[in-house]
Amino acid sequence: MAQNNTITFYDLQHASGCTTSPFVWATKYALKHKGFDLDVVDGGFTGIMERTGGRSERLPAIVDDGEWVLDSWLIAEHLDAKYPDRPTLIADPSLKPLVEFLEGWLWKTAVSPWVRCFAVQYRDRCKPEDIGYITESRLRMWGQPVEDMAKDREEVFGKVLPELEPLRALLRDRKWLGGDQPNYADYRALAVFLWCASVADVPPMTDDEPLRDWIDRGFDLFGGLGRIPGMSPLFGYQPRPGDPEPFERTPRDFGLNKRNTGPASTSAETARLAGKD
Repeated sequence: MAQNNTITFYDLQHASGCTTSPFVWATKYALKHKGFDLDVVDGGFTGIMERTGGRSERLPAIVDDGEWVLDSWLIAEHLDAKYPDRPTLIADPSLKPLVEFLEGWLWKTAVSPWVRCFAVQYRDRCKPEDIGYITESRLRMWGQPVEDMAKDREEVFGKVLPELEPLRALLRDRKWLGGDQPNYADYRALAVFLWCASVADVPPMTDDEPLRDWIDRGFDLFGGLGRIPGMSPLFGYQPRPGDPEPFERTPRDFGLNKRNTGPASTSAETARLAGKD
């Protein structure tokens, strides 16, 4: 068992000390969800092999009572398996592929375009010793300099927001993706917005964003875990002329989350869709 209720946690940080990786953010939340204190090992992108004693080139990583565990998903599974008496992260194995689907959709919908928008800040907010590594490695990864990636980024912001409607629909009548309490699905999804707040130099979301309540409550969890120095405001984007509506002002159901309880319910839905309600 973790000695003194403490697990060693290898962080990945910008120069400000702000956590920057979505995977590291999700792990940080998972550890706090389980009720652990963190013995944080600070550091940036370079020197990970040295910090981990040659065990890993990537983070997150934890040491739990002498046992090393790598990879955010493996860490979450380890915590549930070793500490079943503490709050559960992944209540059922079937939850994992659903969360992976949600996360993959969020990466395509939000992370990929926001990476382009904030590529320069992603580099420039790094620790000084990391900037050369980020410049070279991301050129190989992305195929172009970060300055080129961020060109015309104003065209991108307004196009991301309408695509978040499925997540808004999931959270419209739920406090958390996990129900009454957050679970690992919330942490993996919140990690996208935590990461964005770690790199954004301008807000990418409008002040009246329907996801704002869930995001703000998520950032406030565990004593304000997502409110650390170095984070930037997510809200305040002003749509430009010609931008699509950022979200549906009068969301429609189309029967996806309704239940057939007999002819009356069906007739009411038909009337609503026909504009006769």
